Amino acid sequence: MLNNKNDYTIKEALQAMLKEFRLSSQLNEARVKQLWREKMGKTINTYTSEIHVRKNVLYLTILSAPLRHELSYSKDKIRKLLNQELGEEYIQDVVVR
Repeated sequence: MLNNKNDYTIKEALQAMLKEFRLSSQLNEARVKQLWREKMGKTINTYTSEIHVRKNVLYLTILSAPLRHELSYSKDKIRKLLNQELGEEYIQDVVVR
């Protein structure tokens, strides 16, 4: 239990620092890229050339047309999976190109 107003947990201190220095967006983008590699597997990673997050929209550049078509049908599932792993509703939409 915290006794003083100046006592913070490490989690609270880190969240305050990320907010103060406006780093949470870059941290979440890095986490999304890492999660994509972990969750999608080696085959999909081979055909993924770019991953960007801009204004809470995940942009994926896929080199294989059949895979791009298949992933375009799974956009909602991808969004839910990544948001669940992030622990927040960070990604609002997925664009597969």
